[in-house]
Amino acid sequence: MSEGRGAPPTDREQVERANTDFYEAMERGDLEALSALWLGEGDDGADGAEDVTPSCVHPGWPLLTGRGEVLRSYALIMANTEYIQFFLTDVTIAVAGRTALVTCTENILSGAPAEEGSELGPLVGQLVVATNVFRRADGGWKLWSHHASPVLAESDEDDEGPEEEPSS
Repeated sequence: MSEGRGAPPTDREQVERANTDFYEAMERGDLEALSALWLGEGDDGADGAEDVTPSCVHPGWPLLTGRGEVLRSYALIMANTEYIQFFLTDVTIAVAGRTALVTCTENILSGAPAEEGSELGPLVGQLVVATNVFRRADGGWKLWSHHASPVLAESDEDDEGPEEEPSS
């Protein structure tokens, strides 16, 4: 990033930072920080005529629309996740005017609540592809939409081909 050289950060660098801040807020379980990253009232642009209603699709969930519904979903996830860590790969960033698109693979390691008599819950790994859409607002780049879909792993049976019929 050029921030250390004294030059102001580019739009791409600002979007990259906002995207990183999003995942770090999730890892910390910081709903306040996460809320500050989403578009809110007054973030609809200079003329106020554009529809910038936030939306979100978590893996296996229906479409969530509206800031309140989106933030409630994150509160629910944070309340039911003991531990979560994101390792992002395949990150691409494109900026076009006041809109930016980030695609990535979320390599997620999460922990479920501990079972009775256990100190820690089981750790689970998951591979998810995500698209994060950001919108430039007065307070910087804000999340407009997050869409995440699980990557379905191929089973061993898929690699073996069809079973042969026994000969008679």
